[in-house]
Amino acid sequence: MGNSFGTLFKITTFGESHGPGIGVVIDGCPAKLPISLSEIQTELLRRRPGQSHITTPRDELDQVQILSGIKDNLTLGTPIALLVMNKDQQSKAYDHLKEVYRPSHADYTYSEKFGIRAWEGGGRASARETIGRVAAGAIAKKLLSHAFGVSVLSYVSGIYTLCATVDDNTVQLEDIENNIVRCPDPEKTPLMIQEIEKARKDGESLGGTIRGLARGVPAGWGEPVFDKLKADLAKAMMSIPATMGFQIGSGFSSTTMTGSRHNDAFYMQDNKVRTHTNQSGGIQGGISNGELIYFDVAFKPTATIFKTQETLTTDKKSLQLQAKGRHDPCVLPRAVPIIDAMTALVLADHALRQKVQFL
Repeated sequence: MGNSFGTLFKITTFGESHGPGIGVVIDGCPAKLPISLSEIQTELLRRRPGQSHITTPRDELDQVQILSGIKDNLTLGTPIALLVMNKDQQSKAYDHLKEVYRPSHADYTYSEKFGIRAWEGGGRASARETIGRVAAGAIAKKLLSHAFGVSVLSYVSGIYTLCATVDDNTVQLEDIENNIVRCPDPEKTPLMIQEIEKARKDGESLGGTIRGLARGVPAGWGEPVFDKLKADLAKAMMSIPATMGFQIGSGFSSTTMTGSRHNDAFYMQDNKVRTHTNQSGGIQGGISNGELIYFDVAFKPTATIFKTQETLTTDKKSLQLQAKGRHDPCVLPRAVPIIDAMTALVLADHALRQKVQFL
């Protein structure tokens, strides 16, 4: 119930933040796709905690195990099960939260929904659940590049009030990975780091935006009416912890334009239909049009801060809460591979759905 995603390329994640482990089962991946353990591990290392001084110091290597579905670096066409064991869960650091509802966390809502919750580290509501998504996303990314020539990329485009200036058509992975913020704007990156460091020192947290990109997506991917490609991308992104908004193409700025300015006019180039502009973000009528797909995802400031906050206990009594534990002052640098993964999962699913569209 709510733990699976996808139609043909389908995943189910499992595990809690402070449980024995986190994992994913992937069903529907075609057979004989070349994929190695190291390719999956590389993506997980981009997401892992403790990778820099501006992320949580939780010490997890997030080493993945392949339990089924892959043999001799080839997928078997059977369900693929991947598992990462938790090694550094310090549950006692959360003892003071056993009977407390943390502001802007899922503590209260999970309790109301299930009548029980895994209170250590947020349980299933923790962003640690995304390990399974990133592991599955590594396989989806390989399927897209190997079978369809599609690449997926994302980067931090804004932290707090700072906004990056980046050419989406030319930015490369190495531009994103050469700094701890994962922002390819060399002028804004040091300023972003300073803001995050200041927020941590002040016991505060920061939010921001991530730009997602998909290159090489052919025209025709996406399903009418309720499974539009942009709708599935929106659902995928808004399912990620701490997300607060999604826009594709011109997004909300389109409300300030006239139709003549916003419309993407068609023309022919090398016997291929193109558009002069790309206000649509590569998707029209919910179906890809062959142009660059680009979108933005907004993340709120990390809910756990180290300033005293007013809250309630589980028996509805007022409490002044002073948070403890290990937390990211800004989730965005580690969220980049999660955006990559969810983008790849949506596109891989729609690629397979389009493949069976015709007899």
